[in-house]
Amino acid sequence: MPAYSAAEDALATKLVTFYEGPRAAPAGPSHQATVLLLEPSTGALLAVMDGNVITAKRTAAVSAIATKFLKPPSSEVLCILGAGVQAYSHYEVFTEQFSFKEVRIWNRTKENAKKFADTVAGEVQVCSSVQEAVTGADVIITVTMATGPILFGEWVKPGAHINAVGASRPDWRELDDQLLAGAVLYVDSREAALKESGDVLLSGAEIFAELGEVVAGVKPALCEKTTVFKSLGMAVEDAVAAKLVYDSWSSGK
Repeated sequence: MPAYSAAEDALATKLVTFYEGPRAAPAGPSHQATVLLLEPSTGALLAVMDGNVITAKRTAAVSAIATKFLKPPSSEVLCILGAGVQAYSHYEVFTEQFSFKEVRIWNRTKENAKKFADTVAGEVQVCSSVQEAVTGADVIITVTMATGPILFGEWVKPGAHINAVGASRPDWRELDDQLLAGAVLYVDSREAALKESGDVLLSGAEIFAELGEVVAGVKPALCEKTTVFKSLGMAVEDAVAAKLVYDSWSSGK
C-alpha cells in the first residue's frame, strides 16, 4: 500500500507490506517498507531507502516528543510491552532522551523479552505478566501485535503516560475501556485515529488534542493527569525523516 507525503522540500512515497500469522517469515518483521525520496520540483528519484529503519526510528522519535510533554514531572520507571522492532527503537530513543531509574519489559513470548534484555545496553527487568510490568510505571509503551486489550486501567498508576503504538487497525485494541475513559487522549492525527484506531473507535473515547497542537501551544499538555498518546504514524514523518537521512548522506556526515 503506497503512502505519499510532501514536506517543504521533500516528496516521498512509502510502500508497505504487512503479513501476519503463518505467512510471515519466522525471523522477519511483520511489516516491511521501502521509501522512495523524490525531488519535489521535478519528481526525479533521489534515493531508495529501507523503510523499516525509518519507520522504527521516526515512530520512536514521535513517542519521545509526546512523552516529553505528557509524562509526569518525576518519571522513574519505564515499561515496554512488546519485544519487536519498535520495542528496540523506543528503548534506544527513550534511554537516550530520558533518565529512567528502572526499565521493565513484557512480551507474550517470554524468550523474546529475555533476548531483548540480553541484547540492549543497560539493565532491563523481564516481567512475567503485563500487570507486573506496568504496576507503578510512570511511562508505558505498548508496541504489541495484540488484537484485544492487554493493558487495563485498574493496573495503571494515576498520572502515568501511555504511548499506544500497536493496534493499528479499526478492529484491534491494546487498551481497555476503563483506561481510555479515565485518561486524556492525544493522537497524532484525528482523521487517522477516527478511521484506523480500534482503541479509539471501539472505546468511544473522546480525542482531546493532536500532538501537533500541544507542540504549537494551541492545546495544553495535561501531564498531571493520566494521558494516552495514540500513535498511528503520518506520511509526513517519513518524508521528513528520509530527507534528513538523504541530506546527511549527501553532506558526507
